[in-house]
Amino acid sequence: METTVTMEIKDNTFARQFETVVPEGMLAVEYSFQEKKIFLTKINTPEGYDNQSVIDHLLKNIMEIVVEKKFRIMPISPKIASFIKRNPKYKELLPPGIRI
Repeated sequence: METTVTMEIKDNTFARQFETVVPEGMLAVEYSFQEKKIFLTKINTPEGYDNQSVIDHLLKNIMEIVVEKKFRIMPISPKIASFIKRNPKYKELLPPGIRI
């Protein structure tokens, strides 16, 4: 049985990161933009934080934001590339010619 996690995500354009708060602190995914592409560069977690299901939920929500804005994603972080490998439906968000 999967638990539904309600998550509020803030797009902090000044810090160029998507943020959400968990009891242990803040989770953030850093990004940069270039020509309708969003480069997801790094995942920042509180020290010792390892709840992969919450991190995956954050990434799924970010993917929905990307779809809404009609951007393409460039997963620079190996952890984000691994997430896309595990969730192949998001491969359609990659620019043409990019394979993971």
